[in-house]
Amino acid sequence: MIDLNQYKALTFDCYGTLIDWENGILGVLKPLLLTHNTNLDDEQILDIFAEFEAELEIGEYIKYREVLKRVVQKFGGRFGFEPTADELNSLANSIQYWLPFPDTVEALRTLKQKFKLVIISNVDDDLFAFSAKHLEVEFDEIITAEQAKSYKPSFNNFRLAIERIGLPLEQILHVAASVYHDIVTAKSLELSTVWVNRRVEQGVSANLPAVTQPDLEVPDLKTLAALSSQ
Repeated sequence: MIDLNQYKALTFDCYGTLIDWENGILGVLKPLLLTHNTNLDDEQILDIFAEFEAELEIGEYIKYREVLKRVVQKFGGRFGFEPTADELNSLANSIQYWLPFPDTVEALRTLKQKFKLVIISNVDDDLFAFSAKHLEVEFDEIITAEQAKSYKPSFNNFRLAIERIGLPLEQILHVAASVYHDIVTAKSLELSTVWVNRRVEQGVSANLPAVTQPDLEVPDLKTLAALSSQ
């Protein structure tokens, strides 16, 4: 157990941690694939999404809207169909409708009373703006992949956040659901980490597998907010 009183800023991954991106992804890709006579279960879809997304984020930087477009194109390539223009844009266009997990907003409001809140997200500025409206709190800093010109797990995104926050590392706590995108890199930079292991309750995840030891594991943000109030 870590002492949450030692931290002044909480940095958050957004999608999968605050916003239910697995249901957002499945809500688009499952019917799209069925339209093209491809019937995959949820875990298969999310595993393939994670594979394609990671491939596209490793190379030369492209905007996340383009990443998602190419993910759909790759699904078509693997399963033998040509997505329409609307289908290619469907994942990115759906982000505005992706909703927070049921515990997110109340937990953020509680945490905001005690900490600076910061976003470090693999997304474009305009796409996060949609999600910010659903999250209903004002973040002290927002660092996107578009600003960093790179994608987590790149160190660059975290270093940009640390620079903007302007606090010693020991006063910053990173909170994320993805071990692959977030926890491994944050720990490598000597940041304390909280793994929000929603997979226990929510089922399959759209992240590549990775292994490390977080400083704290919680099943949801409600639990973290309760711990911060002790």
